[in-house]
Amino acid sequence: MQAHTSRHTGLKEHGIERPGKVHWNLPPPALYEKILQRGEGQLSQGGALVVRTGVHTGRSPRDRFIVREPSTEDQIAWGAINQPWEPEAFDLLHQKMLRYLEGRELFVQDLAVCAHPSYRVPIRVITELAWHSLFAHNLFLRPEPPLHSPPFFTVICAPHFQAVPERDHTRSGTFILIHLKKRLALIGGTHYAGEIKKSIFSVLNFFLPAQGVFPMHCSANAGAQGDVALFFGLSGTGKTTLSTDAQRWLIGDDEHGWFEGGIFNFEGGCYAKVIGIRPEHEPEIYQASLKFGTVLENVVLDADTRVPDFASAAITENTRAAYPITHLERVVREGLGGHPKAIFLLTYDAFGVLPPIARLSIEQAIRYFLLGYTAKVAGTERGVREPQATFSPCFGAPFLPRPPAVYAQMLRARLEQHQASVWLLNTGITGGPFGVGQRIPLAQTRALVRAAIDGTLERAPFREDPIFGLKVPARYPGVRADLLQPWRAWQNRQAYDEKAASLATLFERELKRVETSEGEWANG
Repeated sequence: MQAHTSRHTGLKEHGIERPGKVHWNLPPPALYEKILQRGEGQLSQGGALVVRTGVHTGRSPRDRFIVREPSTEDQIAWGAINQPWEPEAFDLLHQKMLRYLEGRELFVQDLAVCAHPSYRVPIRVITELAWHSLFAHNLFLRPEPPLHSPPFFTVICAPHFQAVPERDHTRSGTFILIHLKKRLALIGGTHYAGEIKKSIFSVLNFFLPAQGVFPMHCSANAGAQGDVALFFGLSGTGKTTLSTDAQRWLIGDDEHGWFEGGIFNFEGGCYAKVIGIRPEHEPEIYQASLKFGTVLENVVLDADTRVPDFASAAITENTRAAYPITHLERVVREGLGGHPKAIFLLTYDAFGVLPPIARLSIEQAIRYFLLGYTAKVAGTERGVREPQATFSPCFGAPFLPRPPAVYAQMLRARLEQHQASVWLLNTGITGGPFGVGQRIPLAQTRALVRAAIDGTLERAPFREDPIFGLKVPARYPGVRADLLQPWRAWQNRQAYDEKAASLATLFERELKRVETSEGEWANG
């Protein structure tokens, strides 16, 4: 993608009449120079760029709004996540942001989303920070030659521009506003770059279902024979880790579409959670996180050696590495795959009662898809002292403008047509709740995943779990029996039964709430 620098050029269509110097499509080396000159980040040993995101070390879901206007309002699941915003208030804040950007040095990236040519659309990301421009360059598609069409959607991100709540009707100085009709997102008051990525994901989750594409918050990989596997899951459950497999080829680590011909990646990069990452367990991600061009968010650097300390959570548990997918060796460069053979719904069960894997019927698959269950554990958030169940319908509620039933129906239709096997995969705790039990070993999880994909697990004997009604392998070579029958790892069987029954009751209550809420949900 050809880079150029110009003054007062090309941004008038976005209402930016008199910017300062505008840098168009700078490649990573040029962006590195700007980032270091402007003091936006530090260079680490190995070549990755380390940045800090200030007070916002994650998304700000309570500050995200969708403009409520006639052409789209009856299609949105309005509620605690898709909060409505008035068009007039959007226009006023937009004008204030444009005035703020006058005379400022800006960075523009013309990129694309959706790897399949029939669905690929151009996007434009305009930022006041050079490292945000590098982040966008890494995460989205970088078509060669560049697309010269007008952008389908534009993101303007100005972290230093703060809203004034009493005048701008925001909840705080931070705001993420999505205007689907104008095809424009405004982001202010936060340095967390994930807001850029997830705003575009939200947009695709609105537009693609109308084109017959099922948008999915999942990672995907393929075997040597083209056998595709999908991994749905919330943050921290292992989507990126399990899909980045030395024996398979990565299609993408986070966002995909399922259309009549198979699946395609939405993006051109990976946004991996790297807290506690170790080279012996996740060598591909570890090496990619150290390479030139990678952006490391909130990773602690050794002051003398500049070596990243991936074990440290001194800044946040949510440390991230944003790198182009081409930083990995075993990738499907075109970002395309056939219809899935196996689908995994990931959960981190911190209560220690779910089996490591269970075969799901289509009805059970839709049930657990709508639940989107995982658990927070002590230490990850202020005030969390013991495991807490959390639910995010469709494993992506914060990014789904439409009601969850829309996405669930699309999944059901594809399962019925293509007969993929569906598995509930627990990557959490066994032998007791968090603080008592231990994390299920990654090697055991990988063995079960590979067996599910190649079909050998289907031939194992199964039993039905009496509390959850799940079909669980009774045994499998190389996998510990106490993992497959989790009560055997607890010291007290009665304590296990009580905890499992409590969680099953919670599942029933939550599923009824989702099914009767008409898309209005609060968690995720």
